[in-house]
Amino acid sequence: MDAVVYRGGQRYSAMRVIAGKYRSRPLRSLPGMDLRPTSDRLRETLFNVLSSGNPSALEGTVWLDLFAGTGAVGIEALSRGAKQVYFVESSSAAVDLIRRNLQSLGIANGFRVLHEQVPGAFWRMGRERVAADVVFIDPPYRMQDAYRETLLALAHSPVIWAMSVVIAEHEKQFDPGEEFGPLRRFRKLAQGSAVLSFYRRGSALETPASHNHDDSSGYKRFD
Repeated sequence: MDAVVYRGGQRYSAMRVIAGKYRSRPLRSLPGMDLRPTSDRLRETLFNVLSSGNPSALEGTVWLDLFAGTGAVGIEALSRGAKQVYFVESSSAAVDLIRRNLQSLGIANGFRVLHEQVPGAFWRMGRERVAADVVFIDPPYRMQDAYRETLLALAHSPVIWAMSVVIAEHEKQFDPGEEFGPLRRFRKLAQGSAVLSFYRRGSALETPASHNHDDSSGYKRFD
């Protein structure tokens, strides 16, 4: 469970960077905002899956951290060698928090913070020919329609390519769906009350057996 600390009379949820250049450095969240940061444990699970035990696996990758909240997932990617991370967030308070977390770590480049709704960000990044290797989607759980809208938009967007991996974090009681146009789920990984659903374009799935692989423990390479 993430710790709670107090500073200047303000209550903060304390998180940390799991591994890489900024390992063990603290990150902040503000309770009371419409934020539900990905827990340290689930973030560690996500990056263990993506790196499959290879510390350099994510070096040079491009990430989209959608509904970025605290920016913890994108910052973890930067810590592990990502070349560029696009933090997309519509909340002014969350955007300020992301920038403060980046500043506290001394991260000055390799990122963009886009203060706008996700559809507008897709349009902008498409025009700039951004091609993401990893896309992480984590809207507030109450915004269930945002999962379908975002996955459908991604499925037909030039910001993902054949080998892009799209991950949606959601509640165990909610299923965002199996297919969105050419985007198909190939794995589900549950941890506690949260689930990570992994998607790729259908043509990138190598075998039928890899489709909708569901597991709750252990790590297996996702590609």
